Amino acid sequence: MHTDGTFAPASAEEARDRYEEVGPAAQTVVREVAKAMEFDREEYDDRVTGDVVETARDALFASLLEVRVGTREEFEDWHEEYDGEVTVVGSENVDSVVWHAGPEDDAVAATFQNEEEAAVATLRRQAFGRLYRDLVEAN
Repeated sequence: MHTDGTFAPASAEEARDRYEEVGPAAQTVVREVAKAMEFDREEYDDRVTGDVVETARDALFASLLEVRVGTREEFEDWHEEYDGEVTVVGSENVDSVVWHAGPEDDAVAATFQNEEEAAVATLRRQAFGRLYRDLVEAN
């Protein structure tokens, strides 16, 4: 088993703080991508909306979440000790699982056979949507 990512907020407040912290980075990324795409000022003003920056912030936050990657047995061992609700997506007939426990006794997991990178990316999107979106939007 191994972990990938930089943070696993332990509370709703910590999640909101981390989300706020990635805001300026998301703005910079959007601005630099628009520059690389050679947007002039008018096109930038028309196309780079608050929703665009918010989407970048959501993606950046999700991409930094710490996830565990392991065998089905390692996941089952962890799941037995975990007190919260776990939502598992994917097939029961594969060997590997990636999972993330959120700050409010909920966790998400995704099963995979060969494509670890894709599973990690999918799980992070699931984690943001299921565990964090409402927490960070409530702020």
